[in-house]
Amino acid sequence: MDRPNAPVTRAPDRDPVRQDTRTRTGADNHVALHERAADDLRYIRETMERATSFTAISGVGYVLIGFTAIGAAWLASLQATPEGWLTVWLLELVVAGVIAVGMSARKARTQGERMRSYAGRKLVLAFAPPMVVGGLLTAAAYLAADYQLIPGIWLALYGTGVMTGGAYSVRVIPLMGAAFIALSAIALLTPVSGDLLLAFGLGGLHIVLGGIIWRRYGG
Repeated sequence: MDRPNAPVTRAPDRDPVRQDTRTRTGADNHVALHERAADDLRYIRETMERATSFTAISGVGYVLIGFTAIGAAWLASLQATPEGWLTVWLLELVVAGVIAVGMSARKARTQGERMRSYAGRKLVLAFAPPMVVGGLLTAAAYLAADYQLIPGIWLALYGTGVMTGGAYSVRVIPLMGAAFIALSAIALLTPVSGDLLLAFGLGGLHIVLGGIIWRRYGG
């Protein structure tokens, strides 16, 4: 009597070359998936950072503002009256504002970012209150004929605005604000020339940190 056919059992593949190829293929796939996941996480993190921070602050604009501030400090020091001194600096405020807004708008268009983005609005809302307070204190110092306090007031309130507004921008901005506040302490508590400190802060710090923003954050 014939015996039924026994099931055929396939011997395991003992070819070391094929096994090594499969092992390497699996490892490569694992590495590829790991790298893809890391890239995805990096993209998500960068997208979230862009969504919560305003990156269109122009380093080039800061550099230009720094040079105009140095010129204003020199010109203001030549004025014979406090009114003339204050007029020079108020004109510099207008010039600096035009440069800052214009260059930031230009950078925002280049990066495809909107000036009225959520982060941009939060930056302005955080920056504006210290500027308003600075204007009120400047008017009070002018009416009291206490012009010596004005450079310290400007450096302190501008530094505060830069720190609070900079929380919604690139990381180097709040550091610049802290440097302005340190200069304000020197201006308010020592007899160092206010024009010199304004030239060092509004001029030198803007040029140095503007250059850093220009190099690291593109324009």
